[in-house]
Amino acid sequence: MELMNSTLENGFILVGILDGSGSPELICATITALYMLALTSNGLLLLVITLDARLHVPMYLLLRQLSLIDLLFTSTVTPKAIVDFLLKDNTISFEGCALQLFSAMTLGGSEDLLLAFMAYDRYVAICHPLNYMILMSPKVCWLMVAISWILASLSALGHTVYTMHFPFCMSQEIRHLLCEIPPLLKLACVDTSQYELMVYVTGVIFLLLPLSAIFTSYSLILSTVLHMPSNEGRKKALVTCSSHLTVVGMFYGGATFMYVLPSSFHNPKQDNIISVFYTIVTPALNPLIYSLRNKEVIGAFRRILGRHILPAHSTL
Repeated sequence: MELMNSTLENGFILVGILDGSGSPELICATITALYMLALTSNGLLLLVITLDARLHVPMYLLLRQLSLIDLLFTSTVTPKAIVDFLLKDNTISFEGCALQLFSAMTLGGSEDLLLAFMAYDRYVAICHPLNYMILMSPKVCWLMVAISWILASLSALGHTVYTMHFPFCMSQEIRHLLCEIPPLLKLACVDTSQYELMVYVTGVIFLLLPLSAIFTSYSLILSTVLHMPSNEGRKKALVTCSSHLTVVGMFYGGATFMYVLPSSFHNPKQDNIISVFYTIVTPALNPLIYSLRNKEVIGAFRRILGRHILPAHSTL
Protein backbone atom coordinates (compact mmCIF):
# COMPACT_ATOMS: atom_id res chain seq x y z
CA MET A 1 0.00 0.00 0.00
CA GLU A 2 2.87 2.35 0.73
CA LEU A 3 4.31 1.82 -2.74
CA MET A 4 0.90 2.43 -4.29
CA ASN A 5 0.51 5.72 -2.40
CA SER A 6 3.96 6.80 -3.57
CA THR A 7 2.93 6.23 -7.17
CA LEU A 8 -0.26 8.21 -6.68
CA GLU A 9 1.61 11.14 -5.16
CA ASN A 10 4.56 11.31 -7.56
CA GLY A 11 2.79 10.18 -10.70
CA PHE A 12 4.55 8.26 -13.45
CA ILE A 13 7.61 8.56 -15.67
CA LEU A 14 6.98 8.21 -19.40
CA VAL A 15 9.93 6.40 -20.96
CA GLY A 16 9.03 6.83 -24.63
CA ILE A 17 10.70 6.43 -27.98
CA LEU A 18 13.03 9.40 -27.40
CA ASP A 19 14.65 7.77 -24.37
CA GLY A 20 17.30 5.18 -25.03
CA SER A 21 17.29 5.63 -28.83
CA GLY A 22 20.50 5.99 -30.76
CA SER A 23 19.79 9.50 -32.07
CA PRO A 24 17.10 11.13 -29.87
CA GLU A 25 17.75 14.64 -31.26
CA LEU A 26 17.01 13.49 -34.81
CA ILE A 27 13.88 11.61 -33.71
CA CYS A 28 12.71 14.66 -31.73
CA ALA A 29 13.24 16.91 -34.77
CA THR A 30 11.32 14.46 -36.97
CA ILE A 31 8.42 14.23 -34.51
CA THR A 32 8.34 18.04 -34.23
CA ALA A 33 8.24 18.38 -38.04
CA LEU A 34 5.43 15.82 -38.26
CA TYR A 35 3.47 17.63 -35.57
CA MET A 36 3.82 20.96 -37.38
CA LEU A 37 2.73 19.25 -40.58
CA ALA A 38 -0.30 17.79 -38.77
CA LEU A 39 -1.26 21.20 -37.36
CA THR A 40 -0.87 22.92 -40.74
CA SER A 41 -2.51 20.31 -42.98
CA ASN A 42 -5.43 19.53 -40.69
CA GLY A 43 -5.94 23.20 -39.89
CA LEU A 44 -6.04 24.13 -43.60
CA LEU A 45 -8.43 21.29 -44.41
CA LEU A 46 -10.75 22.36 -41.58
CA LEU A 47 -10.62 25.95 -42.83
CA VAL A 48 -11.26 25.06 -46.47
CA ILE A 49 -14.23 22.79 -45.73
CA THR A 50 -15.72 25.34 -43.33
CA LEU A 51 -15.37 28.35 -45.65
CA ASP A 52 -16.33 26.78 -49.00
CA ALA A 53 -20.09 26.22 -49.26
CA ARG A 54 -19.62 23.72 -52.12
CA LEU A 55 -17.99 21.32 -49.66
CA HIS A 56 -20.91 21.42 -47.20
CA VAL A 57 -21.98 17.91 -48.16
CA PRO A 58 -21.89 14.76 -45.98
CA MET A 59 -18.61 13.44 -47.39
CA TYR A 60 -16.70 16.59 -46.46
CA LEU A 61 -18.55 17.17 -43.20
CA LEU A 62 -17.32 13.74 -42.09
CA LEU A 63 -13.85 14.53 -43.41
CA ARG A 64 -13.86 17.76 -41.37
CA GLN A 65 -14.60 15.72 -38.26
CA LEU A 66 -11.71 13.38 -39.11
CA SER A 67 -9.34 16.35 -39.38
CA LEU A 68 -10.57 17.72 -36.05
CA ILE A 69 -10.04 14.34 -34.36
CA ASP A 70 -6.56 13.97 -35.86
CA LEU A 71 -5.63 17.48 -34.74
CA LEU A 72 -6.75 16.82 -31.17
CA PHE A 73 -5.33 13.27 -31.10
CA THR A 74 -1.79 14.25 -32.01
CA SER A 75 -1.97 17.30 -29.71
CA THR A 76 -2.80 15.00 -26.80
CA VAL A 77 0.53 13.22 -27.18
CA THR A 78 3.14 15.08 -29.23
CA PRO A 79 3.65 18.45 -27.44
CA LYS A 80 4.24 16.75 -24.09
CA ALA A 81 6.71 14.27 -25.61
CA ILE A 82 8.69 17.12 -27.22
CA VAL A 83 8.66 19.36 -24.13
CA ASP A 84 9.62 16.44 -21.87
CA PHE A 85 12.63 15.69 -24.06
CA LEU A 86 13.76 19.33 -24.20
CA LEU A 87 13.34 19.87 -20.44
CA LYS A 88 14.69 16.41 -19.53
CA ASP A 89 11.62 15.82 -17.38
CA ASN A 90 9.44 12.84 -18.29
CA THR A 91 7.13 12.91 -15.30
CA ILE A 92 3.35 12.94 -15.58
CA SER A 93 0.97 13.22 -12.64
CA PHE A 94 -1.56 10.50 -11.85
CA GLU A 95 -4.38 12.86 -12.87
CA GLY A 96 -2.50 13.92 -16.02
CA CYS A 97 -2.00 10.28 -16.98
CA ALA A 98 -5.71 9.58 -16.49
CA LEU A 99 -6.65 12.61 -18.59
CA GLN A 100 -4.26 11.61 -21.38
CA LEU A 101 -5.60 8.05 -21.34
CA PHE A 102 -9.21 9.26 -21.50
CA SER A 103 -8.46 11.77 -24.30
CA ALA A 104 -6.49 9.30 -26.42
CA MET A 105 -9.12 6.57 -26.06
CA THR A 106 -11.98 8.96 -26.82
CA LEU A 107 -10.31 10.34 -29.94
CA GLY A 108 -9.07 6.95 -31.11
CA GLY A 109 -12.49 5.37 -30.62
CA SER A 110 -14.20 8.25 -32.40
CA GLU A 111 -11.88 7.84 -35.37
CA ASP A 112 -12.54 4.09 -35.49
CA LEU A 113 -16.28 4.62 -35.80
CA LEU A 114 -16.03 7.67 -38.05
CA LEU A 115 -13.93 5.80 -40.63
CA ALA A 116 -16.65 3.14 -40.77
CA PHE A 117 -19.33 5.80 -41.30
CA MET A 118 -17.20 7.37 -44.04
CA ALA A 119 -17.03 3.99 -45.78
CA TYR A 120 -20.84 3.77 -45.59
CA ASP A 121 -21.07 7.28 -47.06
CA ARG A 122 -18.95 6.20 -50.06
CA TYR A 123 -21.04 3.03 -50.43
CA VAL A 124 -24.28 5.03 -50.60
CA ALA A 125 -22.77 7.64 -52.96
CA ILE A 126 -21.51 5.04 -55.45
CA CYS A 127 -24.00 2.19 -55.13
CA HIS A 128 -27.19 4.19 -54.45
CA PRO A 129 -26.54 7.69 -55.87
CA LEU A 130 -30.24 8.48 -56.46
CA ASN A 131 -31.02 7.98 -52.77
CA TYR A 132 -27.86 9.65 -51.48
CA MET A 133 -29.43 12.80 -50.04
CA ILE A 134 -32.09 10.69 -48.31
CA LEU A 135 -29.78 8.07 -46.81
CA MET A 136 -27.06 10.64 -46.04
CA SER A 137 -29.09 13.71 -45.12
CA PRO A 138 -27.47 16.35 -42.87
CA LYS A 139 -29.47 14.97 -39.95
CA VAL A 140 -28.10 11.45 -40.54
CA CYS A 141 -24.61 12.84 -40.98
CA TRP A 142 -24.65 14.68 -37.65
CA LEU A 143 -26.19 11.62 -35.98
CA MET A 144 -23.17 9.61 -37.15
CA VAL A 145 -20.81 12.21 -35.72
CA ALA A 146 -22.69 12.25 -32.39
CA ILE A 147 -22.68 8.45 -32.15
CA SER A 148 -18.92 8.37 -32.78
CA TRP A 149 -18.16 10.86 -30.01
CA ILE A 150 -20.69 9.58 -27.45
CA LEU A 151 -19.87 5.87 -27.71
CA ALA A 152 -16.13 6.53 -27.74
CA SER A 153 -16.24 8.86 -24.75
CA LEU A 154 -18.40 6.48 -22.69
CA SER A 155 -16.08 3.56 -23.43
CA ALA A 156 -13.03 5.71 -22.68
CA LEU A 157 -14.50 6.90 -19.38
CA GLY A 158 -15.22 3.34 -18.23
CA HIS A 159 -11.76 2.08 -19.19
CA THR A 160 -9.99 5.08 -17.69
CA VAL A 161 -11.74 4.74 -14.32
CA TYR A 162 -11.19 0.98 -14.20
CA THR A 163 -7.56 1.10 -15.35
CA MET A 164 -6.56 3.84 -12.91
CA HIS A 165 -8.21 2.14 -9.94
CA PHE A 166 -5.55 -0.59 -9.89
CA PRO A 167 -2.73 -0.32 -7.34
CA PHE A 168 0.46 0.49 -9.27
CA CYS A 169 3.38 -0.81 -7.26
CA MET A 170 5.67 -2.53 -9.77
CA SER A 171 7.35 0.65 -10.97
CA GLN A 172 6.61 4.28 -11.79
CA GLU A 173 8.12 3.94 -15.28
CA ILE A 174 5.65 3.60 -18.13
CA ARG A 175 7.77 2.28 -20.97
CA HIS A 176 5.63 3.95 -23.58
CA LEU A 177 5.14 7.24 -25.40
CA LEU A 178 1.84 7.97 -23.65
CA CYS A 179 -0.48 6.62 -20.98
CA GLU A 180 -2.26 3.67 -22.61
CA ILE A 181 -3.91 0.62 -21.10
CA PRO A 182 -1.41 -2.15 -22.06
CA PRO A 183 1.73 -0.50 -20.57
CA LEU A 184 -0.18 0.72 -17.50
CA LEU A 185 -1.44 -2.77 -16.69
CA LYS A 186 2.16 -4.02 -16.62
CA LEU A 187 2.70 -1.79 -13.56
CA ALA A 188 -0.26 -3.17 -11.60
CA CYS A 189 0.56 -5.36 -8.61
CA VAL A 190 -2.65 -7.39 -8.86
CA ASP A 191 -3.92 -9.89 -11.41
CA THR A 192 -5.38 -8.00 -14.39
CA SER A 193 -6.07 -10.97 -16.70
CA GLN A 194 -9.86 -10.63 -16.50
CA TYR A 195 -9.68 -6.94 -17.28
CA GLU A 196 -7.28 -7.62 -20.18
CA LEU A 197 -10.00 -9.86 -21.61
CA MET A 198 -12.46 -6.96 -21.29
CA VAL A 199 -9.99 -4.68 -23.11
CA TYR A 200 -9.70 -7.30 -25.85
CA VAL A 201 -13.50 -7.47 -26.24
CA THR A 202 -13.71 -3.68 -26.43
CA GLY A 203 -10.93 -3.71 -29.03
CA VAL A 204 -12.88 -6.18 -31.15
CA ILE A 205 -16.03 -4.04 -30.90
CA PHE A 206 -14.33 -0.72 -31.67
CA LEU A 207 -11.80 -2.01 -34.20
CA LEU A 208 -12.69 -5.29 -35.86
CA LEU A 209 -16.45 -4.70 -36.18
CA PRO A 210 -16.05 -1.29 -37.90
CA LEU A 211 -13.22 -2.77 -39.98
CA SER A 212 -15.56 -5.57 -41.11
CA ALA A 213 -18.17 -2.95 -42.05
CA ILE A 214 -15.53 -1.04 -44.03
CA PHE A 215 -14.42 -4.10 -45.99
CA THR A 216 -18.05 -5.05 -46.68
CA SER A 217 -18.78 -1.53 -47.95
CA TYR A 218 -15.75 -1.50 -50.23
CA SER A 219 -16.42 -4.99 -51.55
CA LEU A 220 -19.84 -3.78 -52.67
CA ILE A 221 -18.32 -0.57 -54.02
CA LEU A 222 -15.72 -2.49 -56.03
CA SER A 223 -18.42 -4.70 -57.54
CA THR A 224 -20.42 -1.61 -58.56
CA VAL A 225 -17.38 0.27 -59.92
CA LEU A 226 -16.30 -2.63 -62.13
CA HIS A 227 -19.71 -2.52 -63.83
CA MET A 228 -19.65 1.24 -64.46
CA PRO A 229 -19.91 2.09 -68.17
CA SER A 230 -17.97 5.36 -67.79
CA ASN A 231 -14.18 5.19 -67.46
CA GLU A 232 -14.13 8.67 -65.92
CA GLY A 233 -16.70 7.72 -63.27
CA ARG A 234 -14.82 4.51 -62.55
CA LYS A 235 -11.54 6.37 -62.14
CA LYS A 236 -13.04 9.05 -59.84
CA ALA A 237 -14.67 6.42 -57.62
CA LEU A 238 -11.44 4.40 -57.35
CA VAL A 239 -9.36 7.48 -56.48
CA THR A 240 -11.73 8.55 -53.72
CA CYS A 241 -11.98 5.05 -52.26
CA SER A 242 -8.25 4.33 -52.45
CA SER A 243 -7.56 7.45 -50.38
CA HIS A 244 -9.97 6.29 -47.69
CA LEU A 245 -8.56 2.75 -47.68
CA THR A 246 -5.03 4.12 -47.27
CA VAL A 247 -6.12 6.04 -44.16
CA VAL A 248 -7.97 2.98 -42.84
CA GLY A 249 -4.92 0.77 -43.28
CA MET A 250 -2.59 3.18 -41.48
CA PHE A 251 -4.85 3.79 -38.49
CA TYR A 252 -6.41 0.38 -37.96
CA GLY A 253 -3.12 -1.46 -38.37
CA GLY A 254 -1.48 0.23 -35.38
CA ALA A 255 -4.58 0.35 -33.19
CA THR A 256 -5.37 -3.33 -33.81
CA PHE A 257 -1.81 -4.28 -32.88
CA MET A 258 -2.06 -2.41 -29.56
CA TYR A 259 -5.55 -3.43 -28.43
CA VAL A 260 -6.42 -6.73 -30.10
CA LEU A 261 -3.23 -8.79 -30.23
CA PRO A 262 -2.39 -10.73 -27.03
CA SER A 263 0.14 -9.25 -24.59
CA SER A 264 2.70 -11.94 -25.56
CA PHE A 265 3.12 -10.16 -28.92
CA HIS A 266 4.08 -6.86 -27.27
CA ASN A 267 7.43 -5.42 -26.28
CA PRO A 268 8.11 -1.79 -25.24
CA LYS A 269 10.24 -0.82 -28.24
CA GLN A 270 7.79 -2.23 -30.78
CA ASP A 271 4.79 -0.72 -28.98
CA ASN A 272 6.45 2.71 -28.97
CA ILE A 273 7.02 2.60 -32.72
CA ILE A 274 3.43 1.52 -33.34
CA SER A 275 2.06 4.27 -31.07
CA VAL A 276 4.15 6.91 -32.84
CA PHE A 277 2.68 5.74 -36.12
CA TYR A 278 -1.01 6.11 -35.24
CA THR A 279 -0.74 9.11 -32.88
CA ILE A 280 1.78 11.24 -34.81
CA VAL A 281 2.46 9.97 -38.34
CA THR A 282 -1.11 9.13 -39.38
CA PRO A 283 -2.66 12.49 -38.27
CA ALA A 284 0.04 14.29 -40.27
CA LEU A 285 -0.53 12.29 -43.46
CA ASN A 286 -4.34 11.89 -43.43
CA PRO A 287 -5.22 15.37 -44.75
CA LEU A 288 -2.52 15.13 -47.43
CA ILE A 289 -3.86 11.78 -48.62
CA TYR A 290 -7.40 13.15 -48.83
CA SER A 291 -6.64 16.58 -50.27
CA LEU A 292 -3.77 16.13 -52.74
CA ARG A 293 -5.73 13.61 -54.81
CA ASN A 294 -9.07 15.41 -54.47
CA LYS A 295 -9.81 17.96 -57.17
CA GLU A 296 -12.78 19.42 -55.25
CA VAL A 297 -10.64 20.20 -52.17
CA ILE A 298 -7.84 21.68 -54.29
CA GLY A 299 -10.38 23.74 -56.23
CA ALA A 300 -11.92 25.02 -52.98
CA PHE A 301 -8.48 25.95 -51.66
CA ARG A 302 -7.74 27.95 -54.82
CA ARG A 303 -11.09 29.73 -54.60
CA ILE A 304 -10.43 30.72 -50.98
CA LEU A 305 -6.95 31.96 -51.88
CA GLY A 306 -8.38 33.98 -54.74
CA ARG A 307 -11.15 35.39 -52.57
CA HIS A 308 -9.19 36.34 -49.45
CA ILE A 309 -5.53 36.71 -50.41
CA LEU A 310 -5.27 37.83 -54.01
CA PRO A 311 -7.60 40.88 -53.56
CA ALA A 312 -5.43 42.01 -50.63
CA HIS A 313 -2.33 41.91 -52.84
CA SER A 314 -4.09 43.78 -55.65
CA THR A 315 -4.82 46.73 -53.33
CA LEU A 316 -1.17 47.19 -52.44
